[in-house]
Amino acid sequence: MISRNRCFGNDVNKVLLARYHDEEWGVPVHDDCKHFEILILEGAQAGLNWETVLKKRENYRKAFRNFDPKKVAIMTEDELETLRHDDGIIRNRLKINSTRKNAIAFLKIQQQYNSFNDYVWDFVGGKPILNTWKNFNEVPNTTPESDKLSEDLKKRGMTFVGSIIIYAYMQAVGMVNDHLINCWCFNKYR
Repeated sequence: MISRNRCFGNDVNKVLLARYHDEEWGVPVHDDCKHFEILILEGAQAGLNWETVLKKRENYRKAFRNFDPKKVAIMTEDELETLRHDDGIIRNRLKINSTRKNAIAFLKIQQQYNSFNDYVWDFVGGKPILNTWKNFNEVPNTTPESDKLSEDLKKRGMTFVGSIIIYAYMQAVGMVNDHLINCWCFNKYR
């Protein structure tokens, strides 16, 4: 991995995190399945670090049917319970069960808005919020936009979608560009 100035630090031993930062974080997403994937992974990350989730990402794809919300929405109780014994994912019962619950709500949002993408991007006026932070201590954990989106998702039946999780999701899918001004990706998606 090329040595570059990154928002998450420059530890050469954290190749997976560096690749995620360089290739995904802050890149505008407009594909519903990708939105569902990041939403589920961000919820799974609650209380843990992102690198842990990235290491388990392929296992999550297998466990949750390649993040197809239609397939996840019809998973049985037995299938969800079996996942509690899968050490390839985070085995928290509430997080596992929330995946199906969130898939059901996700599908209802798709029906109502034509796509989840149309729904979610409306919270930022259809274009990324571009910030100019100098260091990561300046980056907020929540914003009024993440508060509103979180509240709306909860009303629609989703769980593990608190404002902090949703702000991280918004950063991940490029609704917010929080690359630091000294990061090599700062101008990449502006």
